[in-house]
Amino acid sequence: MNGLRAVVVCLVIACAAVVSPASAVTPGWSALPVPAAAPPVTVSDLAARGPGEAWATGYEHATDGLRPLVYRWDGTAWSRDTGFPGAGEAGWLGKVQFVGDEMWTLYNRSGSGAILRRTAGGWSTVPLPQTLWTYQDFAAVPGAAWVVGEDDTGLKVLHYDRSGWTAQSVPDDVRYVMGITARSAADAWAWGDTGTGTTVLRWNGTTWRDAKVPLPPDSNVHTILPEPSGRVTVGGSQYTDGVARTHLTTWNGHTWRTTYPPLGDTHTEAMVRGPDGALWLPVRSDLAFRSKYARVDGPRTTFSYGPERTNAIDVRPRALARAGSSLLSFGTVEIYGSRPNLMSERLGG
Repeated sequence: MNGLRAVVVCLVIACAAVVSPASAVTPGWSALPVPAAAPPVTVSDLAARGPGEAWATGYEHATDGLRPLVYRWDGTAWSRDTGFPGAGEAGWLGKVQFVGDEMWTLYNRSGSGAILRRTAGGWSTVPLPQTLWTYQDFAAVPGAAWVVGEDDTGLKVLHYDRSGWTAQSVPDDVRYVMGITARSAADAWAWGDTGTGTTVLRWNGTTWRDAKVPLPPDSNVHTILPEPSGRVTVGGSQYTDGVARTHLTTWNGHTWRTTYPPLGDTHTEAMVRGPDGALWLPVRSDLAFRSKYARVDGPRTTFSYGPERTNAIDVRPRALARAGSSLLSFGTVEIYGSRPNLMSERLGG
């Protein structure tokens, strides 16, 4: 018996020795220092192109108005970029996206809009063809870009194909487009309001049409996540007797299916597909001094907390991005006695 026990112990030790650290230990969230801005600060978006490059956008609430912010992650540290056109002027920066090797972001500059483009050679500007009252959202992919908003004549969907800008029409019953995203120049998605509720639109390279997504009744849309595999996830909220609950309506290539993960009334705008294949999004934390994240993997939802932050009274991740084999988070933290300033966290890496 003692001999058999010794053999079993040796086998266990041998098996443990060949298990890689990555599979044996689940990494946790860690804090990444971010150079402070002038608080209070609002974070707009975050995008990553592998583990060595990410960009975050937002704006400071200065005494004389809003001031745009751009931060860059180089794989080691965050730094503030102040070399973009209009950096010292009033305005704000919105969504940020990678278009090949370039970074594009929407800039509302003193009431007029433009797209800022960052290449290896530096910054440049893609002017918009007209000034809008509201610049609601933006999307860019190789070969195409869209800006949606309103002017004095109503809804505007502006399309850019590197040869210039054109105005695109949408179905007549769409009153307002709230958001837009794209998988390619011939495959874009948008969501908007109609007389009968929220609808999802799809661009097929020629025209915008109703995508016939069976959204839950009395619901809205926060975001749409189209993926290279063909899978599409629509995230939003459904309201029942004035109480909101999060819904995820997913296209698997054949049918749409709606699920209700236990996320309460979480806003899904920051939802991303993580390196582990699950959906990740920040949620409202029940601990004032730690952030909280949800991981949705099919029918299973689990939660994890960010690192403890001394004297914090509110930690709010605002945007997530996949950065290689890790997840990056960018948001704000409010320390007792001060206004919200920038923070970043990483899972893995």
